[in-house]
Amino acid sequence: MSRISTLQLIRQLNSGALTSRRLTESCLDRISSGNGTLNAFVAVDAEGALRQADLIDARRAAGHPVGLLAGLPVAIKDNICVKGMATTCGSRILQNFVPPYSAHVADRLLAEDGVLIGKLNQDEFAMGSSTETSIFGPSRNPWNPECSAGGSSGGAAVAIAAGMVPLVLGSDTGGSIRQPAGFCGVTGLKPTYGRVSRYGLVAYASSLDQIGPMAMDVEGCALVLQCIGGHDVRDSTSIPEPAQDWLKQLSDETPPLRIGIAEEYFAEGLDAEVAAAVRTAVGVLQDAGATLVPVSLPHSRYAVAAYYLIACSEASSNLARYDGIHYGHRAEKFDDLVDLYSQSRSEGFGPEVKRRIMLGTYALSAGYYDAYYLKALRVRRKIQEDFQKAFESVDVIAGPVAPTAAFRLGEKLNDPMAMYLSDIYTISTNLAGLPGISVPCGLTSDRLPIGLQLQAAPLAETRLLQAAHRYQTLTQWHFQQP
Repeated sequence: MSRISTLQLIRQLNSGALTSRRLTESCLDRISSGNGTLNAFVAVDAEGALRQADLIDARRAAGHPVGLLAGLPVAIKDNICVKGMATTCGSRILQNFVPPYSAHVADRLLAEDGVLIGKLNQDEFAMGSSTETSIFGPSRNPWNPECSAGGSSGGAAVAIAAGMVPLVLGSDTGGSIRQPAGFCGVTGLKPTYGRVSRYGLVAYASSLDQIGPMAMDVEGCALVLQCIGGHDVRDSTSIPEPAQDWLKQLSDETPPLRIGIAEEYFAEGLDAEVAAAVRTAVGVLQDAGATLVPVSLPHSRYAVAAYYLIACSEASSNLARYDGIHYGHRAEKFDDLVDLYSQSRSEGFGPEVKRRIMLGTYALSAGYYDAYYLKALRVRRKIQEDFQKAFESVDVIAGPVAPTAAFRLGEKLNDPMAMYLSDIYTISTNLAGLPGISVPCGLTSDRLPIGLQLQAAPLAETRLLQAAHRYQTLTQWHFQQP
């Protein structure tokens, strides 16, 4: 499948120039030829996908209307439940788990005639920035297979970059859509917290997790958000706001864009090539009529510390359910009930998940709750207030997605702090519940992609998508292929 836009594919499908079956077969061929090296998919349902594609083609041929996705193949991160399809979260503890129900977003994709091809590789329980903690092994960056694809939605970014599928769903707790999108040269959207239902998403940190799309371009992300956004009564954190026609709104007439530039995003530790590419990208928008406005985010320096206290505390609580009793991995040898818990969890969880559970359990323990977890919540509020003040004078805030382009596999695996700092520019978006997007904006001298991040106020997806789309109409970086 050559790299053409999402809307071009839909036009070909609706005109009859292309069938859903033919497109699905093309995707399956790309997966078959490339997945052995890149390790993007952990499960492929070729038979089910082709059957689904045939049904959509038959409905179209009979003159019946088809959904927004029109027969486009889609794939889903392996922490999003699909009935009858294994959902492992990249963990041994859920290696054989087959959910009896589908996530809200999976049902929405099928309702809009997406063709579900399979499940995508990820860091174990979405805890990581390189997809190296997966029991299936790391996903590899199509631009350089010796480099990381990012994480935790690394498989999703690889699937788009390598042309295996045109649309995917990932999840973003601290940058897990935007950072891999930046590393792999694709477009990735993290919606406002609550904009997309989390029903059927296996929880990591419930106040931070959000499902979102990746695609080649902003149009693809807008289309998928249109399909999966909106209120869901099964998710108590779902915002009672209907989905909008974000695709149509991309081309609406809008006032000149006001772009916030935070000096905190261009501080020490940012790679020079990344900084130059991001500043050039902002300059493109400025030349097209945007106004640059200095803004301050003084509490962003505390974002990493606050994030890892809050996220790990919530992970400690959420992952307590995996006890070897109800479902998931159970140790074969144990002495008593407590030993069963201990052995099952020790065998089932990997080192990074154990590390985060222990950090969270410690932060929530008696005598430390106020000093760590409660203090982190106060810092989170300060970060939210910084953004609220900034968005009084700007529409979006621009900056890098990550401090560097993709690093080599293994480079940071044994240095947790260095790995955690990979998300230094994306974490605050989740802490504040904002929408954010990563779009390709350049290549390093080693031909590795660089991502531009745009952030907007809560529920301001329309303005965010318009700004990102405006950039993509002025540049060609999103058409670059590995």
